[in-house]
Amino acid sequence: MCTVTIIPTKNNDFVLTTNRDEAPDRVSLIPDFYTIDDTKLLFPKDKMGGTWIGISEKNRVVCVLNGGFVNHERQSSYRKSRGIVANDFMISDDIAATIEGYNLQDIEPFTVVIADWNTNLKFYELVWDGKYKHFIELPLESRIWSSSTLYSDGMQRERQQWFENLEALSDLNADALLEFHSTTDTNNMDYGIVMNRGFVKTMSITQVEKRGNAIGMRYENLDSKLVTIKTFNLPQVVNG
Repeated sequence: MCTVTIIPTKNNDFVLTTNRDEAPDRVSLIPDFYTIDDTKLLFPKDKMGGTWIGISEKNRVVCVLNGGFVNHERQSSYRKSRGIVANDFMISDDIAATIEGYNLQDIEPFTVVIADWNTNLKFYELVWDGKYKHFIELPLESRIWSSSTLYSDGMQRERQQWFENLEALSDLNADALLEFHSTTDTNNMDYGIVMNRGFVKTMSITQVEKRGNAIGMRYENLDSKLVTIKTFNLPQVVNG
């Protein structure tokens, strides 16, 4: 949930890849299918019942990063988990309307990256800074995010440069992005794409790739090296 890349591919398709940086003792379940409010979902579940990355048959992928634009001081408790917010966004019929009306007060700051293809493919970014929502539609371009809670401005800029170097040197595709998320600056345990500061480290890498009406999720637990791959078919969408 702390490093995310997204790229558009062709024919309304895309690849989204995320590294989850978390306390090693925080338990999560491998991706599985769930039904919430009659909506079929696929996601790895965290201990609160939510997720940091999920696919919805509402033709949407939702991915959460901790923190807004800048690092924040944590409160002792919050009203709702950010992972549950992700679930709510996945089951929404109209994501823009849902976000506009959603009560985020007393929820810890976060950034959400959304791919939605109910008509043509759209990328969205929602930043909740603890006071205000900042919701925009993004251009369909390659992009990287690094969580403000773990990575300083300087670290984020350097990681951005690594990503731009990758774009310059190779055709971006699922394999290239998986390699980027797995091997970039492996000796840099502080802010390499796979990081390990002891109390927090990269626990898993999840990649979602949409190809037509099929979408798949690849989840790798970096401790066990177990790889889980699951797919499901999506409803037919007529492009606008």
